[in-house]
Amino acid sequence: MKADRNKAWELLLEHNREDMHLKHALAVEAAMRHFATLAGEDPDLWGLVGLLHDIDWEEAPEEHAKKGPEWLRQAGYDEAFCRAVSSHAWEYTGTRPESLMEKTLYAVDELTGLLTAAALVRPSRSLADLEVRSVMKKWKDKAFARGVNREVIQRGAELLEKPLEWLIQETLEALRPIERELGLGS
Repeated sequence: MKADRNKAWELLLEHNREDMHLKHALAVEAAMRHFATLAGEDPDLWGLVGLLHDIDWEEAPEEHAKKGPEWLRQAGYDEAFCRAVSSHAWEYTGTRPESLMEKTLYAVDELTGLLTAAALVRPSRSLADLEVRSVMKKWKDKAFARGVNREVIQRGAELLEKPLEWLIQETLEALRPIERELGLGS
């Protein structure tokens, strides 16, 4: 399967309309592209996995990460692609992340939400001046971004065998170039 970003975006829009979900898809896409490049992997493929990972969130939340892979198979995506999408929610699907792409998706999915939330409460509303130590302060505040599952992020860092701080720093680097698309920055 040749990666076609425009077709993937159209497919995402068939099933998702909420601005928040579309921005999340863009954030995870950017993170996945960044980490693929660091690993010497295909950034187009990894980016599409990130873009489409929550394709079923709006239309089938009760079957999240189960319905999406079905739709992706019907659209011509291969089994490795569909497995990666399923594995990002392994607590619900039972598909444990195994490949580096799967582990990375699992690790950055929740983290992109935490970083976006941390940027939104800064005076600059920007990722440009957000530092790892500031994120770690927010991390410890359980009232901040309550919907972000910190255990999943921590487990993702462990799956990648990387320190949490490294994962945060690299994800910040990935998101900074697209902060305007995410509704951040001045």
